[in-house]
Amino acid sequence: MTDTGMLNFLWSQAMLAGFSAAGVNHAVLSPGSRSTPLALAMLRQPGLQCDVAVDERSAAFFALGIAKASRRPVLVLATSGTAPANWLPAVIEANQAGAPLIFISADRPPEQQGCGSNQTIDQVRLFGTHVRASYTLGTPEAGFDPAYLHRLAARIFEQTCWPLPGPVHINQPFREPLLPIGEMLPATPLAKICISWSEQVPNPEAIRALALAISGRPGVIVCGELPTEDGFAETLSALAAHLSCPIFAEPLSNLRFRSHERSHLCVRYNRWLADQEFVEKYQPEWILRFGAFPVTRHLQSYISSNAIIHALVEPWPRWTDPAHRLTHLLRAGPLAVCRALLAEAPEPTPSGWHAAFVEKEASVHFGNVATHISVLIEALPENTPVFVGNSLAIRQLDSESGSGDKRLYFYGNRGASGIDGNISTAIGIAASRGRVVALLGDLTCQHDLGGLALAQGRDVIIVAVNNGGGGIFDLLPQVALPEFEQGWRTPQQISFEHAARTFGLAYAHADSNDSFQEVLHQALLAGGPHLIELVVS
Repeated sequence: MTDTGMLNFLWSQAMLAGFSAAGVNHAVLSPGSRSTPLALAMLRQPGLQCDVAVDERSAAFFALGIAKASRRPVLVLATSGTAPANWLPAVIEANQAGAPLIFISADRPPEQQGCGSNQTIDQVRLFGTHVRASYTLGTPEAGFDPAYLHRLAARIFEQTCWPLPGPVHINQPFREPLLPIGEMLPATPLAKICISWSEQVPNPEAIRALALAISGRPGVIVCGELPTEDGFAETLSALAAHLSCPIFAEPLSNLRFRSHERSHLCVRYNRWLADQEFVEKYQPEWILRFGAFPVTRHLQSYISSNAIIHALVEPWPRWTDPAHRLTHLLRAGPLAVCRALLAEAPEPTPSGWHAAFVEKEASVHFGNVATHISVLIEALPENTPVFVGNSLAIRQLDSESGSGDKRLYFYGNRGASGIDGNISTAIGIAASRGRVVALLGDLTCQHDLGGLALAQGRDVIIVAVNNGGGGIFDLLPQVALPEFEQGWRTPQQISFEHAARTFGLAYAHADSNDSFQEVLHQALLAGGPHLIELVVS
C-alpha cells in the first residue's frame, strides 16, 4: 500500500509533469509546510526554472513580471491560510492586464475545514471573478490516474492563455504526512502536449463597412498598451500615412521608440490637448483605437467626444469602453486589421487635417517639468526594457518622453493601476529579459520595499523619484484642502540608502540632472542591482 506522503508527492509530480509538457518553464515558490509536496515536485521537475520568494505578494508580482515579458504562463505556489490571500492584488492586475499566471494554493483536507484548525481559511474560489477558472481538487488517493492530472494541467495552461490571457487558481488539499516515508523516484518527462490557437482574422464585411464609414472624413488613431506584434508598427504607420491622420501613441504602445516611420505620431498631446480652441476646431468624426484605454485625462477626454464612429480593435473577449462611445468592435488581431483596412483603401482625411496636428505637435516644446525623463531616455542603451510605475511616473513619461529611433520597450502595471508590487514586477521582467530600468515614485517604492529582496543577482536599476510623498495629488483638487498634507501628500522619512544596503543593492543619490546622468551611467556600466534615489522638488 502506498503511504499518504508518497501519494502526495506522486500526485504533485504528475501535475507538474503535465504543466511542463504543456509548455510551462518557470515557477515562483514561497516557502511553507502544507505546500511541501508541490514545492518538492517543482524543484525536481526537469526543465522547470524555480525562483523562491519569501513574501507571497512580492512572489506574485515577480511572476507577473516574468509572464508579461515572456508572454508565457508562470506557476506560483504558496501554502495555506493568509499566504494565498496575499496574491490578490497581483491576481487582479493579471486579470485586468491579460497576463497568464497559474496560482496553486496548498490547503488542509476537508476534515480540517470549518473547525478552527490552525492556518486554515476558506480558500475555495478565493479570487472570485478575477480568475479565468478556479479548481478545488480532491486529496490524493491511491490508484489515481496520472493522465487525468496531465490533461488537467494542459487544460489549465490553455485557459490561462486563450481566449483571454489571465490567471487561473488551483486549490490543492493535502493530508499528512506530507512527505513519503520511502525513496522518491525521479520524474519521468512526458511527451510535449501541443496546443495551438487559430489566428483572429477580421471579418471582411466589417472591414468594408468601417472603411466606408471613415472614408474621406477627419479622424485619429489612438494606441494604448497592447502586446507587441512584429510588423504592427510599420503597418499602422502605413495606414496612418494612407489616411493622412495622426496617431496618438502612448508610451506603453511601444510605438514611440523604434526606427519605423514616425511622422504621424503625436507624443506631446498631453500639453496641447489642453488648448480648448484647437480641440473644438479639430474634433474627429472617427476614432480608431488599439489597445488599452489611455492613461492621461486630456486624451481620455478628447476621444470621449461625440465622434460618429468609435471603432475598437480588441482581439481578446473583453469590453474596453469606459467612455461608452463604441460603435464598431473588431475581434481580430491589430496587424490583420491594419492590413485589411489598407487593402480597402478608404479615402484620406480632408486636406489640412493632418497638417494641423503636425503643426500643433511642433509648436509645443518640453519645458522644465520632469526633465529627468529626457536624461533617462538619452542614457538608455538600445533594446532596454523600461518598467514605469503608476501614478505620477507614467503620466510624466507620457508627457515628457518624446520619441526616437532608439528601440526601447516599455512595461507597466496599468491593468488596475495600483502602486503595489511595482518593484517586484520590474524584477520579474529582469528575470525574463535581462537588464531592466525601473522608473518609480517614492511612495510606489515604499509600497514594495520587500520586493528588493528579489533583486540580488539581477541586472536591474531602480530609479526612485523622491518628490516628498504623493506628488500626483498636487495635480488634483484635494490640493486646496487644509488636510491635504496629512491625508494625501503624506511626506515620508524613509531612507532609501538603508533599504538598498539591507537588500544588497548598490545605492546612489542624485539631486540634479547632471548628477542623475552620472550615477545612471555608472550603474549601467557596472551592471547588477542598483537603487538610484533621485530627489526632485
